This record gives sequence, structure tokens and C-alpha cells, in this order.
Amino acid sequence: MPRTTTIINFSAPPKLAKQIKAEAKRENKTQSELLRDAFSSYLFKKQLRKFQARGAAIAEKLGLETYDDIEKFFG
Repeated sequence: MPRTTTIINFSAPPKLAKQIKAEAKRENKTQSELLRDAFSSYLFKKQLRKFQARGAAIAEKLGLETYDDIEKFFG
């Protein structure tokens, strides 16, 4: 059966490596699971910031400054 994951190696300072190992143990996860979760969270937050910036630009174009303005516009 073919492998369903790809191995990625990376280097980390000893202190960070120790923190990863300790946190994985506290979370009852493997280090790989912990790092996958962390990277997924990073990507989610990056996408969220992108959407927030787009929303802010649209709101500025429409002159919407407060939540009340938004409610009036869409209400």
C-alpha cells in the first residue's frame, strides 16, 4: 500500500525542539500531529487576514464605518 503522507524534515533550535516535544506530550499527540495542526492554524489565520483586508477595503469604498452602518446597508 502506498504511503499517504510525505516526510518533511526541518531544523529547529534545541529550545524549540524541546518545546515541540513537550507540547506534543501534553496534548497527547505525535510531534507530526502537533506541527500539522500548527501549520493548518497558520494557513487559516493567513486566509482570515486576507478576507478581513478585502472586507475592510469594500467597507471603505461603501463608506461603512461601524457595525450599525453595515446593518443599515444590508438591513
